[in-house]
Amino acid sequence: MYIRRVATRNKTTGESYFTHRLVRTERLANRVRQVTLLNLGRHFAVDQEDWPSLCPRIEEILTGQARLLPLTPALEKLAQRYAAQLLLRQGQSLEPRRVRRSVSAGRSFVEVDVDSLEVLRPRSVGVEHAGLSVMRELGFLDLLQALGFNRAQCAAAIGSVIGRMAAPGSELATWGWLKNESALGEILEFDFEGMSLMRLYRASDSLLRHQGRIEEFVFERVRSLFALESTVTLYDLTNTYFEGAAKGNSKAARGHSKEQRSECPLLTLGLVLDASGFVKRSQVFAGNAVEARTLEAMLKGLQAPTAALVVMDRGIATEENLAWLKAHGYRYLVVSRERQRQFDPLQAVELTAAGGQRIRLHKVLSSDAQEVRLYCHSSGREHKETAIVARQTRRFEQGLAKLCEALAKPRGEKRLLKITERIGRLKQKCRGIGQHYRIEYQTDASGKKLKAFTWTQVPVPGTMMTDPGVYCLRSNETAWSPEQLWRTYVTLTDLEAVFRSLKSELGLRPIFHHKQARSDAHLFISVLAYQFVQIIRTRLAERGIHDSWDSLRKILQVQRRVTSSFKTRDGRTLNVRKASLPEPGLDPLYAALSLDPNPGGTNKLIV
Repeated sequence: MYIRRVATRNKTTGESYFTHRLVRTERLANRVRQVTLLNLGRHFAVDQEDWPSLCPRIEEILTGQARLLPLTPALEKLAQRYAAQLLLRQGQSLEPRRVRRSVSAGRSFVEVDVDSLEVLRPRSVGVEHAGLSVMRELGFLDLLQALGFNRAQCAAAIGSVIGRMAAPGSELATWGWLKNESALGEILEFDFEGMSLMRLYRASDSLLRHQGRIEEFVFERVRSLFALESTVTLYDLTNTYFEGAAKGNSKAARGHSKEQRSECPLLTLGLVLDASGFVKRSQVFAGNAVEARTLEAMLKGLQAPTAALVVMDRGIATEENLAWLKAHGYRYLVVSRERQRQFDPLQAVELTAAGGQRIRLHKVLSSDAQEVRLYCHSSGREHKETAIVARQTRRFEQGLAKLCEALAKPRGEKRLLKITERIGRLKQKCRGIGQHYRIEYQTDASGKKLKAFTWTQVPVPGTMMTDPGVYCLRSNETAWSPEQLWRTYVTLTDLEAVFRSLKSELGLRPIFHHKQARSDAHLFISVLAYQFVQIIRTRLAERGIHDSWDSLRKILQVQRRVTSSFKTRDGRTLNVRKASLPEPGLDPLYAALSLDPNPGGTNKLIV
């Protein structure tokens, strides 16, 4: 076995160049011929003086021999890589059997030395197998080819998305995972160890360039696959933060961080989903984007059916946005921005939520019969808000008492102006609790010094203090029952679960890129990964499996592809590469998803 440098020519461009091949010589009768084992490519970077060390090491790995001469870590890694490729390409491929432990006449038996067993190159395969199967079912690979992706670009794009599903992180982290930890390259028959980091970045650029086509294709295929109706549209925004200043990104801006990272530049992600939790459209906005000003840009061109229902949170439900929705034929169901609570328990109907919580609903039709307001009372929310009010009331009264005590001290603050300033700051700290108190001041003859002050609690009607646990929904769908309106609004919590999944399970945060396009692509890859995760979870939910993706991923990641190497009685080496048997928790997942329990099949090579 040796390396040969060969002059060749590109038939399309006529360019002449040198390529490198790993070859061996074979004697046939009276002549000798060279057999190419691997094409090492034109960019083979190993110095020629190291070739005589690399080739024997590859043979040592394949034959199970101990290392004779020490190699540099880089050469050892290359030898392991090329030996693994030879096993996959030159070995005998055995058809995977779906029913294990069955006796088959086609089995082969080899006498081996058990003590010579070595296990090499363990690589994760479970998440890769599930993700790639879903992509193939959806036709995602065909879509990439139709968009002009060549084989290497397709592999890099698929690796980016599945890497985000299996090992969330930056593109740099994904590149390392594809090269050193994953068996995705074996399933795709692509050498990720020879792929540059820049190819992964360029794949993300290409995905972003075709974002509209990809989102439309994936959602339409999902809707067809699960027979979804597009009558309800959920819309909300979240943000994530940058590591670093991100000065080269015009969208990076400081604003209100939903993760308490306001010291970092932010980027805002808007999502439009259907009621089943699948993404219809995504868009990246500046980190300081005003939520209420993003609705029109997201819904324009969405081609939602006539009278589709848009469900939004109160941050987006401005009067201007509601007027725009009416003008364009949308129905809406939003959380009202009105502060006044008008819940009448005598006119309310009661229902039980999924968790057993009691919900009371009071529906009020507007005077012109064009809108309805649904006042909702939740016992769980009431307990929460009652505790909040009690804590803020205690803090406010303790603050007032402390100021009052200072008046009796010789050096205590007594100036009326300063005391009122401090009370003002106390009201700000206690978040609106001050409106429920009437404070009376007693001053000296000059009116500038305070002698004493008293306070009385006077609860304002229609507030959290008088009506805890009440919130109001607003809609122009006047014909629906209170229960139908409330249960439709609750689907908005699915969108909050999507954001949690994107951030905690799919590597949305943080962003390390400085270029705007790369930052946008990072978020889009997380959204794509979410789509395929949601398909897997929907399939499993149909079979009664409702685990989070984090739990499912831990079960899937246990399965590995490994190479088992034995010495045979005749002195040769038997190499077998296949996946480990699924653990008890993995078998039901594969059965529910109709997946082969031996991903990648079995490869055998005797050297």
